[in-house]
Amino acid sequence: MFLASTPAPPYYAVIFSSLRTEGDQGYAETAELMDELARQQLGYLGLESARDGLGITVSYWRDEESIRAWKRQLDHLEAQQRGRAQWYAAYQVRVCKVERAYGFTSDNLTQ
Repeated sequence: MFLASTPAPPYYAVIFSSLRTEGDQGYAETAELMDELARQQLGYLGLESARDGLGITVSYWRDEESIRAWKRQLDHLEAQQRGRAQWYAAYQVRVCKVERAYGFTSDNLTQ
């Protein structure tokens, strides 16, 4: 697992917070497919994801039009429908403009 490498701001972040239902029901396979597909989209910058009960996935995008195009992508639309029907008890999507970004990397970090 790595942190996303993003350009200098401004850019956009889509924060997807979710609570899953029980069982996999094809979720892992679809999540992997969506990750691969998102990487092919114009304007995609990166992804970070964590799950321990509450799932949080943050995807980074060049602009709002790239986000809208991803939301309308046919395979992604199908995954969204399955998510509401099978995989999620609840979720929230938040779209944010990143205006500042900074961080730290230890010399001990090996990737």
